[in-house]
Amino acid sequence: MSTYVALLRAVNVGGTGKLLMSELRDMCESIGFTSVRTYIASGNVVFSSRLSESSVKTQLERRLEAYAGKPVGALIRTGAELSAVLDGNPFRSAAPNRTMAIFLDAPPPPDTLAAISGRQAEEIALGTREIYVHYANGMAHSRLKIPAAKNGTARNMNTVATLAEWAAA
Repeated sequence: MSTYVALLRAVNVGGTGKLLMSELRDMCESIGFTSVRTYIASGNVVFSSRLSESSVKTQLERRLEAYAGKPVGALIRTGAELSAVLDGNPFRSAAPNRTMAIFLDAPPPPDTLAAISGRQAEEIALGTREIYVHYANGMAHSRLKIPAAKNGTARNMNTVATLAEWAAA
């Protein structure tokens, strides 16, 4: 049995992708996931399953699409992988609410940094299957565009820490 964390894309952000966390828990349990726990309304769920990571992703995305009537991406990490994201944060001395991990399905492409535009005071580093961004001046006025992050989803380090802690419990 493995512990996984699913990070959903574009759920309950800016009035789009409405999904109650109680409904997300029910979906996960109907697939057979156990010890299901959601964290804040932005689509974070921790659970256990005997399925492989790819099967977890496929099953969850099918249920989400049936519910929403359109594809909803889910980025999946094991508890150990999420802890490694937290430990690998190159901006640990920065405010955790201004430091994001943008989760991807695959390693960032080699041209990720070269393709970035609109960079101001942001610091950016590449991880295993994530892109770290420290928004020194906050995200509100940032013009940063990262093409490689198009199909990813971002979480700040406070959220990553909580999810990693839950997944380890």
